[in-house]
Amino acid sequence: MHEMTANNLRSAYGGESMAHMRYKIWAQKAMEDGFPNVARLFTAISHAEQTHATNHFTALSREVGGFSVSSGAPFGLGATSQNLQGAINGELFEINEMYPVYLTAARFQQEKDAERSFHYALFAERIHAAMYEAAKKNVAAGRDVRLGPVQICEQCGFTYEGEMPDKCPVCGAGKEKFKTFAE
Repeated sequence: MHEMTANNLRSAYGGESMAHMRYKIWAQKAMEDGFPNVARLFTAISHAEQTHATNHFTALSREVGGFSVSSGAPFGLGATSQNLQGAINGELFEINEMYPVYLTAARFQQEKDAERSFHYALFAERIHAAMYEAAKKNVAAGRDVRLGPVQICEQCGFTYEGEMPDKCPVCGAGKEKFKTFAE
């Protein structure tokens, strides 16, 4: 694997792993703050981020050794509104800066596994940002977000609110590959 793409995968793995844990912690805080649907949203998206991290790690399966992985990301525990803003900022960074560059490099270097993994993550992060923005508007108004069942494709991390699709529109996985986060 080309070193640039390997480094990008390691960086993305670190960022997605951190997002997975950060969102789990922020879910607990949202529950404490009286926003159970925001907590469920953080929990569901945490699962999607874990899927992205797993895909990045798997794409690196032939790379062995010790590597430092540093990743810049929102850090800290604030009120739910602050945590949602941190999530929005992180998702927007991935959408506007990180994944487009990583995806372009993987395509240029013809690293198909990395390209697929970056594509899956970029697609889902756009959805996550929109969901977090809707939740933040509600929390700013002092109310919980209205939220149906959240479906996460365990193969690519595609995130969907509502009834489960027959198959994932991103990777084609069947509905049996989806995990539901419902009330």
